[in-house]
Amino acid sequence: MRNNTLGSLIWLRLMRFTNQSNQMSNDFLKRFDLTTAQFDVLMQISIYQPLTQMELAEKVTVTQGGISRMLVRLEKEGYIVRKQDWKTKTISLTEKAETILEQAMPEQLAFQSSFFDDILSEEEQKTLYTLMTRVHKYSQKRELPSE
Repeated sequence: MRNNTLGSLIWLRLMRFTNQSNQMSNDFLKRFDLTTAQFDVLMQISIYQPLTQMELAEKVTVTQGGISRMLVRLEKEGYIVRKQDWKTKTISLTEKAETILEQAMPEQLAFQSSFFDDILSEEEQKTLYTLMTRVHKYSQKRELPSE
């Protein structure tokens, strides 16, 4: 570990926190019979509906194949509807999904916020948010190194 740069240590810490947070969120969301990925997909649909599968895939951290399988499951469980409008198929939430999200959203937000609210001051949270926003924007502009 002595050869690690501060940047690599930050990255490792972020990865560990993200993995732990996702595992805890999966456990937390079981009461709503949802996974973290499904919750994210339903929230994105809620915000941007109606939207296409391609538009949805750009907004979530699920692969194109994974999103297809997830949408089949969400449709079977009555959370989404897909409508064909000439050449375009759009996705929208059902009333069942909207009801679940009305319950799950505030509870999930409070759960996730507690990771920061319980340990960081408001000023520290603002600083962390600013720094993470800057890193995220930079990462979106960056190109992969060529071989």
